[in-house]
Amino acid sequence: MKKPELLLPAGDMEKLKIAFKYGADAVYAGVPYFSLRARENQFQLQGIREAVEYVRSIGKTIYLTLNIVPHNVKIEPLKKALPMMAALKPDAFIVSDPGIIALCKEICPEIPLHLSVQANNVNYAAIKFWHSMGIERAILSREISIKEIKEIHEQVPEIELECFVHGAICMAYSGRCLLSNYFSYRDANQGTCAHSCRWQYKVYKENEENKEYEALGLKKEMTHDGVYDAKYKPLEGKYYLEEGKRQGDKLEIDEDEFGTYIMNSRDLCAVEYIKELMDAGVISFKIEGRSKTIHYVASTARVYRKAIDEASEGKSPSFDYLTELAKTANRGYIPGFLVANPKEKAQYYEKNVPFQTHKFMGVVRNVKEDGFCEVEIRNRLEKNSEIEVFGPKTEEDFSQKVKELKNLKGEDVDVAHGGDKNVLIKFDKKIDVDYMLRQRV
Repeated sequence: MKKPELLLPAGDMEKLKIAFKYGADAVYAGVPYFSLRARENQFQLQGIREAVEYVRSIGKTIYLTLNIVPHNVKIEPLKKALPMMAALKPDAFIVSDPGIIALCKEICPEIPLHLSVQANNVNYAAIKFWHSMGIERAILSREISIKEIKEIHEQVPEIELECFVHGAICMAYSGRCLLSNYFSYRDANQGTCAHSCRWQYKVYKENEENKEYEALGLKKEMTHDGVYDAKYKPLEGKYYLEEGKRQGDKLEIDEDEFGTYIMNSRDLCAVEYIKELMDAGVISFKIEGRSKTIHYVASTARVYRKAIDEASEGKSPSFDYLTELAKTANRGYIPGFLVANPKEKAQYYEKNVPFQTHKFMGVVRNVKEDGFCEVEIRNRLEKNSEIEVFGPKTEEDFSQKVKELKNLKGEDVDVAHGGDKNVLIKFDKKIDVDYMLRQRV
């Protein structure tokens, strides 16, 4: 069987190049007006042109996202933009709306179409229908099990199957959320989600005697691996949510033994199920995160690259994938719905501040002949502090103390600040441009 594709997000050219350097086979990118992640997306049409040209120069693959659910105002601009995007010859358009699919088939039938996860692809009957409409690949819903994926592949073997294996999970069915639109008039399916599910909320119980409200303190304990052990009893009476910036505006809610559902979802991590997904028929493993940092892109790319390679060769994991992935910001990992409904373990109940075992300290921008490297600092770094240095190959990671720290004039300094001028650091081993530094929190 052909080795599955590793598909990484490309929010800008730097992330695109980092994704490929750290192991991606393909990337997905999009013009903000027609794709999701519109606010964080730095690509315009010229940027997409440069991206496609670069990807072609290194012999890799790029897909362009046109996966919004458009209102009328976007149809005419899309008609004008489609020929220009098609002229770039991307490997496929990622689409979800039937109208956009029809326009693509009419205006640029030569470009393959991949059906976005936004179409909620959860059964083989729907996949068979979309294949009859000219869809060559279906990106499966996150709300689907490995068993269901296998059945879809058996029923419709002629269509390619892609699935998300890592990243944020929306609290609604594959992005069909109304919270952002309700609170902020920002439509998730127009690429402008405000992530209202991750805001801070208070839970109140109505006092039946005087009709006043009292705040509740619900105890939740987190284990060392980020899994919550939250034991609830079904609540009696009326309860309300109050969003932090909308005091007095209380929303009545229901809560059962698994908790309150309008909350912050934990993150998807399916790295331990790569072999099972391959056997089920998945040919492309997709990582979410066009708005994430280059540290996230590099870290996830190299771990999943190794996991795919080792699974394809029938090898056992050569290191603890989950421990390595925990070094990037996350809300606690679950395998989504791939194995079973996560129920009470699905939510991350703390503040909207992800946790991680390490913080991103910097990225190497230049390797000098005198043994020093120019480093762009992202967080406060002190001389003599311990750092971890990593590049594309996990087996070459190493740790060291920052024995020598200089400014660009060659003067010794005791501390470097994130966002300030680059500094010079001497490393114990040979490294290259785009290697990264991190430090245990």
